[in-house]
Amino acid sequence: MNTQLTIEGMTCAACASRVGRALQAVPGVTHAHVNLATERAEITGDVTLATLLAAVEESGYGAHAFTPAEDRAAARAAEQQRLGHAAALALALALPLLLLEMSGHLLPAIHHWIAHTIGLPASHMIQGGLATAILFGPGLRFFRLGLPALWRRAPDMNALVAIGAGAAWVYSAAILATTPEEAVYFESAGVIVALVLLGRWLEGRARGRTSGAIRALSRLAPRTARRADGSEVALDTLVLGDALLIRPGEAIPTDGTVLTGTSFLDQSMFTGEPMPVARGPGDAVLGGSVNQSGALTIRVDKLGGDTLLAGVIRMVEEAQNAQMPIQALVDRITLWFVPAVMAVAALTFALWLAFGPSLAVALTHAVAVLIIACPCAMGLATPTSIMVGMGRAAALGVLFRHGDALQRLADVQGVAFDKTGTLTEGHPALIDTRPAEGFTPEALLRLAAAVEAHSEHPIARAILAAHPNPLPAQGFLATSGEGAAAEVEGQTIRLGSAAYLRRAGISPDALEPMAAEAASQGQTPVFIALGEQAAGLLLVADRLRPNTAEAIALLRSLGLRLMILSGDHPATVAAMARSLGIEEAKGGLLPADKVAALAAAPGFAFTGDGINDAPALAAASVGIAIGTGTDIAIDSADVVLMGDDLKTVAQAITISRATLANIKQNLAWAFAYNAALIPVAAGALQLLGGPGLSPMLAAGAMGFSSLFVLGNALRLRGVKL
Repeated sequence: MNTQLTIEGMTCAACASRVGRALQAVPGVTHAHVNLATERAEITGDVTLATLLAAVEESGYGAHAFTPAEDRAAARAAEQQRLGHAAALALALALPLLLLEMSGHLLPAIHHWIAHTIGLPASHMIQGGLATAILFGPGLRFFRLGLPALWRRAPDMNALVAIGAGAAWVYSAAILATTPEEAVYFESAGVIVALVLLGRWLEGRARGRTSGAIRALSRLAPRTARRADGSEVALDTLVLGDALLIRPGEAIPTDGTVLTGTSFLDQSMFTGEPMPVARGPGDAVLGGSVNQSGALTIRVDKLGGDTLLAGVIRMVEEAQNAQMPIQALVDRITLWFVPAVMAVAALTFALWLAFGPSLAVALTHAVAVLIIACPCAMGLATPTSIMVGMGRAAALGVLFRHGDALQRLADVQGVAFDKTGTLTEGHPALIDTRPAEGFTPEALLRLAAAVEAHSEHPIARAILAAHPNPLPAQGFLATSGEGAAAEVEGQTIRLGSAAYLRRAGISPDALEPMAAEAASQGQTPVFIALGEQAAGLLLVADRLRPNTAEAIALLRSLGLRLMILSGDHPATVAAMARSLGIEEAKGGLLPADKVAALAAAPGFAFTGDGINDAPALAAASVGIAIGTGTDIAIDSADVVLMGDDLKTVAQAITISRATLANIKQNLAWAFAYNAALIPVAAGALQLLGGPGLSPMLAAGAMGFSSLFVLGNALRLRGVKL
């Protein structure tokens, strides 16, 4: 059983790790993953919701059951507003505090002026009052959340700030009560809190932008619908079969079928294609697409969570909340990171107290270590990149059904394709007419269409599509697998294979060289005879999709090996591979043969659309389904292309590679930041004669590290092929 929870109160990666560990410890839970960026937990196992909620609450955080329709934008906006007010108040109080203490160090004249006017004891008392107002006003949240975490022996970032700022305040208050003229560190305590609050507010704004894809998708479908009689009703009052009126410029409320009217619809939100598509009676329409021109009346076919838009939102949410393999290492590190930082701070304090010049210096370095070692950047490195990358992919018509597919797709070495319906349009079309001497292409097509008007064969439909108004014919007779004949304008017309003509006593020898050449190019030759004479060839083929050649070139430019795995005739598959410049091609394959071929080619993604492709899609390193294919194929795939443009395969791989590179950049920054600055905060440079790092600068550096990670992740919104 899979359960999802919304977690409240998490502020850093250590929080997410604590909640995850608490959930994992619940009897019956087999897997638990907590995502800091999306504030969601995903739990697998046989356990009740009440038990899970109790476990989260015991770990010090809030939780409730997540529902797909849940919109936390309002709650996040309210919290962001409260955080902004708290940061503004803290900064307003910290500014005079900073001026009173630091300006004297920068300009000795100011120090002397303060000493000779209000006096140092009074100045320190004012600083103490301002710092107290900051710590126990807007900064009280750190103590309210951090101290209980300490009692539970599960310290988080709130605990680090509470200990660091609290230690500076307690030390300074003790000095003020005993020797008020001695140096105090109220400014460190107050400014630390103000800067951390400012950093969290800025971080919240940036994190809000990373989840923009879900909000944009949610806003696509209107909240109301207009029935055919003109009455406007709420969307949740509709029933299947209702008739809705869609005016030009309006968004379609739900999936349906056109009953009357013709128009062009903007479906770019699903397919990534900017060109509108024509829709008329009998055509399917998607909820969320925009009607551009004519008025339509549609029948409601799907409602609520069954619509394609709801499915897209669900897939994007699930993929954004997924845990990539690279995140497992980060989770293990952040789980022990805060206790390790506290140990380093304690050791720093002890060493400077034992060998340093004063208690004040020891306290300064210990507080700086506590403040600078924020695990937020590490915790945000992976989920923010995933959120932005998935959102960008969705905007281009690429849906990752499984989060780890993003990492696997970035590592693929090649792409294998099904042929029919994937590289090609999936149905035969007449591509050429080759008349024998004495006949014209128009005459051949006119006679062939008259015969095929009575046939249900796919080739017959291809010929009729090229000549939709056939002549009348009589005496139609079809021979299964060979051909058909009928009387047209008083003459017998035969269409079929060379063997079919020979059995009727007609020699096709003059046409066979042309037929052999066409077959070598993947085309199917259809012989046509008028009376007792071979009249020519009709060449039929399953045409390539319009952008197939361009897509293959793009994939080759990404350094990928390419392969065709098809059930079609080997000669036809080989001809198509030659025309596209693909070196590896195998035809005549059953579904099990495709699976075996992929097993022999590890690291290959497979792209397909049909029911027979489902086993290969499931067996490949990454299965990529064409969105216009069958439901079974889509359900078996890891990645779904909402349109049928194969260039989207290259876009999916480009986005996955860019996202994985972005994650590695973020992690490299986060680890390098802590590895470099924790020793600096502990006083390593001072021991070598260099400058120290004050707690205020440590707080600023900590905030910058998280903002750097978020800003770097947001660059993925501009990824292009």
